[in-house]
Amino acid sequence: MSLLDHYQNTLDTLKKQGNYRQLTHNEQHGHWLTVASKCMLNLSSNDYLGLAGQSELKQQFLQQNQSLMTSSSSRLLTGNFDEYTAFEQTLSSAFAGRSALLFNSGYHMNIGILPALANAKTLILADKLVHASMIDGIRLSQAKYVRYKHNDLNHLKQLLEKYHDDADIERILIVTESIFSMDGDEVDLHGLVMLKQQFNKVMLYVDEAHAIGVRGERGLGCAEQYAVIEHIDFLVGTFGKALASVGGYLICDEIIKAYLINTMRPLIFSTALPPINIAWTHFMFERMQGMQKQRQHLQHMGHVLKNEVMSKGYDCLSSSHLVPIIVGESEQAVQKSKQLQALGFYIMPVRPPTVPKHQARLRISLMASISLHELDALVDVL
Repeated sequence: MSLLDHYQNTLDTLKKQGNYRQLTHNEQHGHWLTVASKCMLNLSSNDYLGLAGQSELKQQFLQQNQSLMTSSSSRLLTGNFDEYTAFEQTLSSAFAGRSALLFNSGYHMNIGILPALANAKTLILADKLVHASMIDGIRLSQAKYVRYKHNDLNHLKQLLEKYHDDADIERILIVTESIFSMDGDEVDLHGLVMLKQQFNKVMLYVDEAHAIGVRGERGLGCAEQYAVIEHIDFLVGTFGKALASVGGYLICDEIIKAYLINTMRPLIFSTALPPINIAWTHFMFERMQGMQKQRQHLQHMGHVLKNEVMSKGYDCLSSSHLVPIIVGESEQAVQKSKQLQALGFYIMPVRPPTVPKHQARLRISLMASISLHELDALVDVL
């Protein structure tokens, strides 16, 4: 028996289940994408503001920037360039003067912060549908954890009342996303903050990966939209979606920033992102704040599409620019995806384990550069 048989058998099982995945080469031009000579409207990208394809922004940035292409070190050695300091200061000013800390990616951020924060005397209460990076961060920690029902603040309150007075628990971390990537729905962030304030052991960890750039007057996320920035202990987000870059950030107290610099393993032992990348993200962050029209258009399209999906008989909880069409089994989702691609719409199937069993779906991810006319064309074939 070959040592590879186990892995081949696993792959064969995935194929039978309709859950086998492959890398696909593509070429992108704005909100259009070409795969195997087939040009399609790109409805699977996280480029929510449509910034990745704006060549004039790239040219403007490169004309005024001479940053290094590599850092060659962790930030604690020689990788803490002026670009990092400048951008963290800008983030701090934007987020009510709170401290900011940059990371290499959203995944790197969540698998590093949570284990650093949580010890054996910590309890983590996490929404049932939080992202895989947060689940992995929780598992890497020494903390006990309990998953509460998705977006169910009553269940969360029951758990807080059950565990808050336990003498063995020094702190409780509530972990959630603001906008959930697979359902497109959002947490009642104001209600969550009010709940947190009823318990003195509780700290709040909110991931704004799918809200930064697209929510709030200046695009600072749901925390800005609902005026709760200063009430969230750990406000995290990514630059790899609406900001057309890569990396992650944390907004927190200065004590937490200093603590993580001394204890967070992925930060301490990773080569820092190149200064030119940090400069690009800084450049895009400053411009993003003035894109109110794009945010309004994106939100309007999400509302229109949700109503159309529901009119076709599908359940849809989305309140954002992420609109799922839940079809059930993986094979069905794959087949429907192929049908839509043949009609010129690049919509990918999302299957277990990314989503629960029997909840495979087509996940439509809207971009502000898409017109209502192009959206109408999609609706016509749904």
